[in-house]
Amino acid sequence: MTRVDPRRHVPRTDTLLAEPRVADAVQRLGRVRVKAAVVDAQNRSRRGELPTDQVVDAVLAALPAAATDLRPVLNATGVLLHTNLGRAPLSAAARAAVELAAGTCDVELDLATGGRGPRGSAAIAALLGAVPGAGAAHIVNNGAAALALVASTLAFGREIVIARGELVEIGDGFRIPDLLTSTGARLREVGATNRVSRADYAAAIGADTAFVLKVHPSNFVVSGFTRSCELDELADLGVPLVVDIGSGLLTPHPLLPAEPDAATALATGATLVTASGDKLLGGPQAGLLLGAAGAGAELVGRIRRHPLARAMRVDKLTLAAFEATLLGPLPPVRLALEVTTDQLRARAERLVARLRAAGVEATACDTASTVGGGGAPGVVLPSAAVALPERYAAALRAGDPAVLGRTEHGRCLLDLRALAPESDAVLAAAVLAVAGRQEGVLPDAQRQQGVPPAIPSGGPCTS
Repeated sequence: MTRVDPRRHVPRTDTLLAEPRVADAVQRLGRVRVKAAVVDAQNRSRRGELPTDQVVDAVLAALPAAATDLRPVLNATGVLLHTNLGRAPLSAAARAAVELAAGTCDVELDLATGGRGPRGSAAIAALLGAVPGAGAAHIVNNGAAALALVASTLAFGREIVIARGELVEIGDGFRIPDLLTSTGARLREVGATNRVSRADYAAAIGADTAFVLKVHPSNFVVSGFTRSCELDELADLGVPLVVDIGSGLLTPHPLLPAEPDAATALATGATLVTASGDKLLGGPQAGLLLGAAGAGAELVGRIRRHPLARAMRVDKLTLAAFEATLLGPLPPVRLALEVTTDQLRARAERLVARLRAAGVEATACDTASTVGGGGAPGVVLPSAAVALPERYAAALRAGDPAVLGRTEHGRCLLDLRALAPESDAVLAAAVLAVAGRQEGVLPDAQRQQGVPPAIPSGGPCTS
């Protein structure tokens, strides 16, 4: 009797690709990616590692949810603007605007005439509406680009006067002085690292001075024997005053009294203000350039026509998301900034009750959050967290969706300030999925009773 090679029963490639669930994956992810998963599953089956009736399931399990390697991550770090997580999450309004703009749209078309229209005019109008003191505005692809474009336009072959204490590193090894000198400008450093006066600036200004630059040291605080100059001290030096506020706060915020904002900077004498769009403004990655009425507006016009402005131009998706962020409801970052500690504690206690009822070793506790993203250094935001055994941290990062918390004093803390309330159910499910794979859950009999142990409320996470 002839023995049939079991490998002959492995489904053919075209048969697998035609299977309805696999065919649907082809529509979502593309044929190349899906076919590679099919071939891998077939080879595993031929080697005897996978039963032939499980090949389709293996193909589907190997495929991502979307045609990108990016994975969704729940930000439970307590850092509102986490650079490694893409800083500000977009609002629902901004996401809807991106979906609209993803198709063909009138980004640069005048529908009334059928001719070319002004690109980004609606986003610019929204920005000027948010900062009425500005006479003109321009949007580029990030905050560093805004500052580089100003320097390229106004200071090529000339000097920029800047305090030594403001020659900061902005992240990933990039530094303000390197950025500025790469544009062909020269730096005239004034003052000492910790102290600078108006007289230092005034003495440095000459015929070769393009502008005075004031940079907000947005990711650190210098204390002790220090002195810096306020904007009104520098506004009458006879040259443009360019102010890089960093975080993109457009108007003053009561919780961040020391954080510079665009409206105040312009009102106090800044000629030009540069900022980021994906930080405290709460929008997509963008660089903002605002000019004061009169001389500042004229400079924005020059800057907009510089050849490098084309290289730094934002795409339609950014324009759409930016406009929707300004005109729509408060973005997630603002909601996270303004949520009360009592609201956070109540959420933490509800989550802990659910987790402990399922046998998870969890407690609710007080903790502290930060703004992050190079904004509001030194500002502490009271918060609340769910505390788990430290072993949960790595397992939660590997989950789907991934959860990023932080570890302190031998525990994994899931800080709720940067998480929207509607994420709580997803967070609980992620923790329960990890608990099902780890030791330390309560016996079935106790879990079935549905009565969790007492929950410590309001205690510090560091106790």
